Amino acid sequence: MDFLQGQSTETMVAVAVAVVAVAAGVAFLLLRSGKPKGCLDPENFKKFKLVEKKQISHNVAKFKFALPTPTSALGLPIGQHISCRGQDATGEEVIKPYTPTTLDSDLGYFELVIKMYPQGRMSHHFREMKVGDYLSVKGPKGRFKYQVGQVRAFGMLAGGSGITPMFQVARAILENPNDNTKVHLIYANVTYEDILLKEELDNMAKTYPDRFKIYYVLNQPPENWNGGVGFVSKEMIQSHCPAPADDIQILRCGPPPMNKAMAAHLDELSYTKEMQFQF
Repeated sequence: MDFLQGQSTETMVAVAVAVVAVAAGVAFLLLRSGKPKGCLDPENFKKFKLVEKKQISHNVAKFKFALPTPTSALGLPIGQHISCRGQDATGEEVIKPYTPTTLDSDLGYFELVIKMYPQGRMSHHFREMKVGDYLSVKGPKGRFKYQVGQVRAFGMLAGGSGITPMFQVARAILENPNDNTKVHLIYANVTYEDILLKEELDNMAKTYPDRFKIYYVLNQPPENWNGGVGFVSKEMIQSHCPAPADDIQILRCGPPPMNKAMAAHLDELSYTKEMQFQF
């Protein structure tokens, strides 16, 4: 009997150890997968339902797409983009990259702010979309990788719809209480009406005055305009972006002519290739 009791005690101890080990394993997996699993597939297009379309101006609209569940995350790393597939006015397939203005902390949906050009092939698709329609999306895509603390400060040079990746990166930095990175944004457009996400950008500047600075530049400014005028110049970059240093980076995203001009300005101002990144 003593022998059997000894075996029973040893068995109970073994079971207890096994239970603790399993529980620890489950806890580890839960901690490791702290964020919800992403909904994107880098190889295959997946469809997402349009649940809201809000016209912001005559040629700009915000599109809100539902994810599979209210707790789903899109699964898009900071500063990366998605490929969207649609049809142009002739019915031909067209694929174009876009950067959501939402983050993975925005659960259950993602949003795209789209400027629709008269002759734009993908613009036609978005213009024709109605609530209840589905958008085919593939991703994530992109070379940009961000880790908290990788730089002391970012300078950002954006033009037109090139603001979307800048907005996404800035939002992720500013809304993270463990991130002290500073962001200096120069945002260029033709007219005041062309400025995308202005309300959101101004709110960020008010909420994080020590960490986020924005300087607007217009080619055709209204009367009493107190921002920059014309094209983004070397002098503007010197005044509103961090000076060349090993712990800063200048990001740029805009129309090809602007990107080319900004690259030339940065080279002349002694920003090395390692200090520059183009979306």
